[in-house]
Formats: sequence, C-alpha cells, structure tokens
Amino acid sequence: MMTDTEFDIFLVAAPGTETALRDEAREKGFKSPQILPGGVTVKGTWGEVWRANLHLRGAARVLARIGEIRAFHLAQLDKRARKFPWGDVLRPDVPVKVEVTTNKKSKIYHAGAAIQRFEKAITEELGAPISNEAEVRIKVRIDDNLCIISIDTSGEALHKRGHKPAVGKAPMRENLAAMFLRQCDYDGKEPVVDPMCGSGTFVIEAAEIAMGLIPGRSRSFAFEQLANFDEAAWQQMRSAGQGAETELRFYGSDRNAGVIDSTITNAERAGVDGCTVFTHQAVSDLMPPEGQPGLVIVNPPYGARIGNKKLLYALYGALGKTLSTRFSGWRVGIITSEPGLAKATGLPFLPTGAPVAHGGIKIRLFQTAPLP
Repeated sequence: MMTDTEFDIFLVAAPGTETALRDEAREKGFKSPQILPGGVTVKGTWGEVWRANLHLRGAARVLARIGEIRAFHLAQLDKRARKFPWGDVLRPDVPVKVEVTTNKKSKIYHAGAAIQRFEKAITEELGAPISNEAEVRIKVRIDDNLCIISIDTSGEALHKRGHKPAVGKAPMRENLAAMFLRQCDYDGKEPVVDPMCGSGTFVIEAAEIAMGLIPGRSRSFAFEQLANFDEAAWQQMRSAGQGAETELRFYGSDRNAGVIDSTITNAERAGVDGCTVFTHQAVSDLMPPEGQPGLVIVNPPYGARIGNKKLLYALYGALGKTLSTRFSGWRVGIITSEPGLAKATGLPFLPTGAPVAHGGIKIRLFQTAPLP
C-alpha cells in the first residue's frame, strides 16, 4: 500500500564518493540531496526508495527511515518498541534481522540489550521471525537517547548488479567504478578504453551508461518483501527505460587471456556485448581505436594487494609512455593507492580529490586533461 508521505532516504556511499553520489542523485531528480557522514540523504516516498535502488549507480545501499523512538532506559524502550507500527512496513511471514549502533551520549549504550528489546517487540507484536540470515534488516541508530529506525531496502549490496558472475583477482566494485567515471566527467557520449580491464567493470559500466541501461535491472531487492510493496507499480517502474543501441564502442584489454574469456561472458550477461570489444594484449601493444578521442580509465595493480611494488614502476612507466605517445586528445584516469606509482607514468595529472576506501586501503583517482 503506497502513500504520498515523504520521509528521509539515506543513500549509503563508499567513503570518499559522497560528493559524486550527491551529484548523481541531483541529476536523477531526487529531492534535496545533502551529504552526511557515510552517504547522502534525500527526501521521497516509497516509490523513490524503489527508484533509488533501481537507478542509482553510485549508492551502496538505500535505507528508508521509518520512524523514531525516544527512550532513556531499557524498560521504556521495550514499551515504546511494542507500540511502534511495525506492520505498516514489515510482514509477519518474512524473517527480520535487527542491528543497533549506539554511543556514550545515550543512556542506552548496550547495543545487544537494545537489539533484544526490538526483536522481542517485532516477534511478539507482529509475529515476524528473527533470523541472522534475513534479507530484511532493521537498522537502529541510538543517538542522544533518540532511536532512529530505518530499514535496509536493498538486501544485497547494490554494487552486485546481478549480471556479472566472473570477477578478477582484485575487482573494482561497480558503484565505485561508476563514481570514478563520473569524476572523470564521463557522460556516455564518448568511447572508453581500459587497458587492464580485468573482469571488465569500467568498460561494462561505461557501455551501460551510454545505452541508458538501468543498473538494477537484473536483480531483486529487499523492499519486495515488505508489507507496502506494490508488485504492479514496481513492474511498471522496472520496465521503463530498458536502454537503446549506441554507435559508440568500449574497449577492454588485459594480458591475462583467461580473464578476457570471462569478461566477454560478463558483457553478454549485461547486454552490452554489441558495443564492447575485449582483446588479449599487453599495455605496450595498446593502440587508440579509430574515431573520436574519449577516456582511458584503468585500475592497475598497486602492490598493496597484487604484485611486488618495485616491479610495478616499470609497468606504470610503460602505461604512461603508451598513453602519452599514442593517445593525443584522450583524457586519462588512473586509480591507485600509491602516488609514486602514478608519478611513474610521467602523465600531467590534475590535482587529486579525496581518497576512497576500497578493500581496506585508500585509493585515489589521478586524472588528466586531454593529452597533448
């Protein structure tokens, strides 16, 4: 049962991508996007919650704020949690998991005790079972004695688009790749080349953007298991904007032949095999495709996770030499954790932006203006 009442929707962002996600939310028509610690908040209805999950490339999760409770001690929390209208959102036949974060500014500071009170209220008042494996998750943040109650409407993290079974050794998450493309001013109107493409994330994301494909088209979401879910309205939203052909081409290459085979499979499953070209070759053999210049974007090994850092300087140097001598007019974006490795390319980088957390390390985008 859908309503027109607006509430706060929190778009979880990978640390360092908040500004890019705010810009994407604004571009896609979400109301009042504002950066907060950990993400971006917008205003909207449940229809906007669905749309955020379906359309936003940069969000990691979408949390819907469903209410709040003021509580100064556990007995008060127990009583007020029982009166909360859980049935407006939760179904009695769908398992739920409750997660609580708190701090020393609140009299209720024991998260485990608070979780017990919420779980008991949901099971005894609504009848819904509790499960650690539940896809539907209630997230409570207790701050200054106010319990802010949200529901994770995504389920699996949103970087899992649902059409990429094969991943490389150190995969770039799709939501991060989309935000790095945005930071490089990529708008789907130019070719993209990735000379160390791995499982093809940058190439496939770029091709999807150019074709107007919806990122969440191949997967399901936790909100489909909520009491207020409207199947007919959802199918209507999901069927709109299924993309169109593009004359642009997107190129990926890698020195690992086995990776290329699985990357071609990924592109086929994503429906972008008609505009993507993947080849097995070394960086030193890379040549620019015919036609207009565009963007070269690459996530090379950093040494932190893959390979010996000392051996990587030659690789970065070869990459820089290939790009500077053959890719005149192209912009370049290189993602790495090591400024020294980026410098080894000899490319004229612009000032760098904020670091981005990825796999336990901080990485940065080093980008150029069109090369001379």
